[in-house]
Amino acid sequence: MKPFFTALLLVCLVLTSSFFVLTMAGSAFCDSKCGERCAKASVKERCLKYCGICCEKCNCVPSGTYGNKHECPCYRDMKNSKGKPKCP
Repeated sequence: MKPFFTALLLVCLVLTSSFFVLTMAGSAFCDSKCGERCAKASVKERCLKYCGICCEKCNCVPSGTYGNKHECPCYRDMKNSKGKPKCP
C-alpha cells in the first residue's frame, strides 16, 4: 500500500510542476512586444528568449525591430556575463 501512495504523490508532483511552468510562460504584453521586436531576427527563437527575459525584468521593450534602446534604459543597460548587451 505504501508504494502506491508514493507513486501517487510522485505523479501529483509532476503534474503540478507542469502546470506551474505553463503559468510562468510569460505575459501577453511581453509576448506581443517581443514578437514585434524579433520579427526580422535571423535567429528568432534566441531573440524571443532574451527579449522575454529582458521584458519581464524591465517591463518595457523598445519600439521597432532594431535600435531605439534609449526608450527603455533598463533594457538598454542589461549585460550578459561577458559584458555585452543582453537584450536584442
